[in-house]
Amino acid sequence: MKSFSEKVYEVVKKIPKGKVLTYKEVARRAGNIKASRAVGNILNRNHNPKIPCHRVIRSDGGLGGYNRGPDKKKRILKSEGYKF
Repeated sequence: MKSFSEKVYEVVKKIPKGKVLTYKEVARRAGNIKASRAVGNILNRNHNPKIPCHRVIRSDGGLGGYNRGPDKKKRILKSEGYKF
């Protein structure tokens, strides 16, 4: 049986370039809609470049956190074609 963290990583791996999901939507797709804060904590510990955690944003449209800094998150999203 997969852990919640593994499910979160699977969901995030499937987000295409130029697209984003909210922490809440990732939590819902991983099986626990109330775990959006846990999603943020899980992704903050991610250092695997195959998991594009920069594509997860806040429900209010804010960038949210990123373990390499918010400026880098914004630059990466812009380079992928995400429209702010």
